Amino acid sequence: MPLRVAFDLDGVLADLDGELGRHAETLFGATPRPDLTRRQVSRLWRHVTCLDSFWETLPELEPGAVARLAARARDRGWEVIFLTARPECEGATAQLQTQRWLTAHGYPLPSVFVVTGSRGLIASALALDVVIDDRPDHCLDIVADSRARAILVWREQERPSLLASAHQDIDVVGSVAECLERLAARGKAA
Repeated sequence: MPLRVAFDLDGVLADLDGELGRHAETLFGATPRPDLTRRQVSRLWRHVTCLDSFWETLPELEPGAVARLAARARDRGWEVIFLTARPECEGATAQLQTQRWLTAHGYPLPSVFVVTGSRGLIASALALDVVIDDRPDHCLDIVADSRARAILVWREQERPSLLASAHQDIDVVGSVAECLERLAARGKAA
């Protein structure tokens, strides 16, 4: 049975934070994005969702990671889906823009689900083996609401406080490259 894997996009593969920071600087000056007020954050998102095909413009966080993922999935026989909670913006649907983005970065024929709600319930409903995300709360949902393992891509030195008591079903990695190595070590079957 093939390994069934889901990847979050923003913060794992795509650099949404960097792009939002660039747009925040344009709108508000040199204010660091974490220091924005709620009103500024709302204005930033209104601005971004008015941009044509915004989701197709994001850079990869790790150049070449999408193509390496595609090659590894093909070679190992993994079933991969991509999960995202991206809001709609001008142009094609968020799903289609995301599919185009993945294809442009080397992943042909990607399966993309634009989702809301618990990643754990989604993992359970889709019988996923592993879900890769950059948010600790999503990883906790995954292990609480499904049989899937979670891999948290955490690029900071300090472990997130939400996972201070190392949860056995959540692996923490520092990059997508490290994540792919962990997945490869699991073999084809879960």
